[in-house]
Amino acid sequence: MNLERWQLGLTAALAATSLVSIFAAQALLAIATLVFGARLLTGRARLQRTPLDAPVLAYSVWTLLSASFSTDPLASHDSAKKLVLFAVVYLAMDSMASERGRERILDASLLGGIALAAGTLLQYSFLGFDTLDRRPHSFLGHYMTASGLAMGTMILATARLAFRRATLALPSRQDLLALGLLGAALAGVTLLRAADLFAVESERLFVAAMAASAGLLALSRGRWPGPATGTLLAAVAVPVCAWALVVSRTRNAWLGALAGMALLAFLRAPKALWLVPVGVAALLALRPATVVDRLTVTDASSLDRYYMWQAGVDMIRDKPVFGHGPGMVPRIYGSYRWPEAPNPQAAHLHDNVLQIAAERGIPCLVWWLWFVAAAMGQAWREIRRGRREGVGWKGPDPYWVARAALAILTSIMVAGLFEYNFGDSEILMFALLVAALPFTLARQRAVPA
Repeated sequence: MNLERWQLGLTAALAATSLVSIFAAQALLAIATLVFGARLLTGRARLQRTPLDAPVLAYSVWTLLSASFSTDPLASHDSAKKLVLFAVVYLAMDSMASERGRERILDASLLGGIALAAGTLLQYSFLGFDTLDRRPHSFLGHYMTASGLAMGTMILATARLAFRRATLALPSRQDLLALGLLGAALAGVTLLRAADLFAVESERLFVAAMAASAGLLALSRGRWPGPATGTLLAAVAVPVCAWALVVSRTRNAWLGALAGMALLAFLRAPKALWLVPVGVAALLALRPATVVDRLTVTDASSLDRYYMWQAGVDMIRDKPVFGHGPGMVPRIYGSYRWPEAPNPQAAHLHDNVLQIAAERGIPCLVWWLWFVAAAMGQAWREIRRGRREGVGWKGPDPYWVARAALAILTSIMVAGLFEYNFGDSEILMFALLVAALPFTLARQRAVPA
């Protein structure tokens, strides 16, 4: 049994399903981690030391300490179980150590992103998810999660088109057939949802088919995928995800996407930054209602965020070291809520920094910022190395993944100023997969061809 190929296929399936089903993604993560562990035990794989190790360990230990000092330790420890998702970083580093494996896994992620964004558009157009109170969420549980992943997919696809420098090739018949089957499957799921007939079962079958397709994409040695498959997926993902972002009416994702795209423009050619205000001006000139109606800071949602942040500051002042415990913010929010806040309850504080500090203490916030800085710093070092050395390997430029990682992490951080996106398991898994990308370049250089 070739455990390495099993791990590659499972990681690709994980990359695709993390954008459409958290249950499937976590199940695949568990199986892939077991395979990776078996390879470690048999000496067929090794853990690579990285600058991420120390902040991951510190963040995890402090989270468990915070949970232990919580007013409800059992509930806080249960909330802290998301720490196991950090296994994605080390699984991805090993699975993407070769350029071929890395490209196939990222193509699988683009495939999942297209399904997510297309599902959003179909919900918006045919299922009545077209108002501010009923926004499209595709296959996921919340529209903010869906918009955050559409944002990340769009930036990943744009980076691939802008920096990979692959030889252009026409899509093959198999490529077009695969996209056609995806469209037909999405249309079928939408029709069953509209008819309220086997809606849940059809979604589960779709997710299973998505996992199988991603595994085939990673492991196939036949005609598909071909040289144009990744480029075609990226070319489709950009407009589909962009339109899905517009109809989502999610402002934090808009700001994150703007920041990520601006960074890609700067890295591609500083003069290309002019395209950002031109695009914004064109959008304002067209004045689509879904955008114009959200260009305000005086609505109830914006005011509620302001008072949530005030309450978060008060929480941090009361318990700055260990915080109130993971998962405790919804329980204690009523005690800290400002009278002017429109909503009496809050699931979280709509800000990564305030949420982590209030839950787990200021030291844990430092460890988290250290982790993000280490990942972004490695991406920047790889970008500079690529500039010094040129392509570095024969064929397409592999350093495009470092540019993609830096832009995606930037977009997530900017969006996270107004949303606790680090707390979404789907976005967290996607971010951890992306954070591993720059380190796979260093590992590829260390492994003989």
